[in-house]
Amino acid sequence: MASSAEVISLFEKYVVPNYTRYPVCLVRGEGSWVWDAEGRRYLDLFPGWGCNILGHCPPRVVRAVQEQVARLIHVPNTWYIEPQGRFAEALCSRSFGKAFFCNSGAEAVEAAIKLARLHTPEQRYVIITFENSFHGRTFGAVTATAQPKYHAGLGPMLPGFRYAPFNDLQAVEELIDEHTCGVMLEPVQGEGGVNPADPEFLRGLRELCDRHGLLLIFDEVQTGMGRTGSWFAYQQYDVQPDMFTLAKGIAGGVACGALIASDAVAPSLRPGMHASTFGGNPLAMAAGLATVETIEEEGLLQRCVENAELFQQAFSAMKDELPIIEEVRIRGAMVGVELTVPAAPVVAQCMERGLLVNATHDTVLRLLPALNLTREEAEQGLEIIREVLTVAANQADAPT
Repeated sequence: MASSAEVISLFEKYVVPNYTRYPVCLVRGEGSWVWDAEGRRYLDLFPGWGCNILGHCPPRVVRAVQEQVARLIHVPNTWYIEPQGRFAEALCSRSFGKAFFCNSGAEAVEAAIKLARLHTPEQRYVIITFENSFHGRTFGAVTATAQPKYHAGLGPMLPGFRYAPFNDLQAVEELIDEHTCGVMLEPVQGEGGVNPADPEFLRGLRELCDRHGLLLIFDEVQTGMGRTGSWFAYQQYDVQPDMFTLAKGIAGGVACGALIASDAVAPSLRPGMHASTFGGNPLAMAAGLATVETIEEEGLLQRCVENAELFQQAFSAMKDELPIIEEVRIRGAMVGVELTVPAAPVVAQCMERGLLVNATHDTVLRLLPALNLTREEAEQGLEIIREVLTVAANQADAPT
């Protein structure tokens, strides 16, 4: 096996440098643990950028993929395959409507944008999105993302999007005109800092959309598949969108995305209007079904709720002790800790101590732990974070 240094050398020579990477080569994972090429073990509380919702190499998913790859790897969507039908049933019977499958969150968002325009009259093409959102890296999705840093150097952006402040219903109403076809938002902004929508705001959006004949679209790429303690975040708000997007943890770490659209809206995505070559492939569908089965049979929605309570108690206690913690925002297995200091050095120090976490929005420490994280693992990670934040707080208080 090559060393980390040897792998890094290969990347420097042959791989486009569009990522800022840590100087570590990961080679193996099991549950909430990963190992690097030198054999060091890390507790991963941000597994797969939230995609590994069951941790690394969940046994049921591994077996499902191994069995499927020996039978059928890929066929075009001009043919029927049972795994796609079964996975669509699994998702829609736990939500509503019909499913379109693709490979990523950005693809799912693109499908939602196209379907919103196809379902409404031609002169209605504008979608309202929100500041600090994140919807993906393809051109439509990145235009929908109302963060200027993601637009830098790419202009002009695509027409057809307007941006409103998050949780500001009046601002949304003022943007609606005869060209508006829909409103799209994350029920909990993930990359934007783990910012939950106010329940009254979402109910108000539903009423606005109904009154003006607009489609309400939820981006549940990060919040879906049990991440917030229910199958989908919209179910906690008692507000049903017309469609919602899924990806990340949908197939237990295997690349997969989906758009769920209501029965009234779905038929507008007509044959020839949209497609995804690898979308709904047998491997991803088998992995997705295994993910659903694992979550249900192991009671992971309830464990997600229990772990959320543990994280809330622990970080609230830290906030009382450490003035660099400004706010704690937790929804299920989505944890955002707003700091008064940059979060990146905290992440680096955690990694030095064998813990993998994330920094987002400059000052937010973000965790997206696996749903099957044990209490012992959670407590171990929290202790490392407490130690690192204590050091950071002491440094912030030190005279310069």
